[in-house]
Amino acid sequence: MDDIKASFRKLARQYHPDVSQEPQAEERFKEVNEAYGVLSDPDKRSAYDRFGHAGVQGTGGMPDYTVDFADIFEGLFGGMGGFGGFGRSTTRSRNAPRRGADLQYKLSLTFEQAVFGVEKEVDITRDELCESCGGKGAEPGTSVTRCGTCNGSGEVRQVRQTLLGSMVQVSTCPACNGAGETISTPCKTCSGRGLVRRTRKKAVSVPAGVDTGNQIRLAGEGQPGVNGGPHGNLYLVVEVQPHKFFHRKDNDVLLDLGINVAQATLGAEVEVPTVDGPAKLKIPAGIQPGKVLRMRGKGVPILRSSGRGDQLVIVNVEIPKNLNAEQRQLFEQLAKSLGTEAHPAERSIIDWLKEALGG
Repeated sequence: MDDIKASFRKLARQYHPDVSQEPQAEERFKEVNEAYGVLSDPDKRSAYDRFGHAGVQGTGGMPDYTVDFADIFEGLFGGMGGFGGFGRSTTRSRNAPRRGADLQYKLSLTFEQAVFGVEKEVDITRDELCESCGGKGAEPGTSVTRCGTCNGSGEVRQVRQTLLGSMVQVSTCPACNGAGETISTPCKTCSGRGLVRRTRKKAVSVPAGVDTGNQIRLAGEGQPGVNGGPHGNLYLVVEVQPHKFFHRKDNDVLLDLGINVAQATLGAEVEVPTVDGPAKLKIPAGIQPGKVLRMRGKGVPILRSSGRGDQLVIVNVEIPKNLNAEQRQLFEQLAKSLGTEAHPAERSIIDWLKEALGG
């Protein structure tokens, strides 16, 4: 019988006229209903086995069997408006304390603020309980009254005749929106909402190492709860502004560095920018374009840890475009000494980058 009931629930959910969009839903539902009546009744099932469909005809439409509608349809429509509870009161659950909604705001940071962390003040706009009426919504000196439509229950009931017999449809009272009370004189401050919209400043501690997409949770800073429930949370979504020189890959900082031909050939010590300020970097003699030099510990602090990433300096050899007479003469002499033979590159700049950045 449990298997039959489970199958009936599945098909009833699919073909019930109140929820199904299929064109033949009502006819199919009648067939499902009749089949359930036969299979759930031992006498009718025996008659059907012996005489076929003719053995169960003659009931005048609706089969004379008993179905626990509340049990079956609570599973089907318990979460849908209009069928919740089937006569069972939902006032208690409606008036139970509920947690307030969460809020989400964008938090814009500079590259340096994201790297090292910052104390930042943000403006938070949310609902707060009206101080004039204490959240009741009624003008001070007046009181709320019991709703005459639902008699304070917050819900209205309507008996519907369906293919499965009489059903009680329970819905939220349209006069009081489920509150069970009406306000004859709304509070002038909040217009009867019991809540007012306010913007307040909040100090936020941003940890070092955050990146775009990270979230900072401020517990209890969201919307107020309902019926005395707790506040929701506030989530600040980090968005890091692009930097003029630096790029970020995980906890490493990338920097493109242009050097001249002489520096690349002879080697040099140059000053490069880092997130900590200018620092010296040694360029080895004969360095090739695309070579990546690693500056240990000059990257982004690892979030909520003591370690740091590195700064990866990608070397780019700049070829001069405008030469004076002396420079041109020197390059011509160098060209003669180096010869004119060209060699195909065994490794490309892309290969260098893949190796340096871990593939």
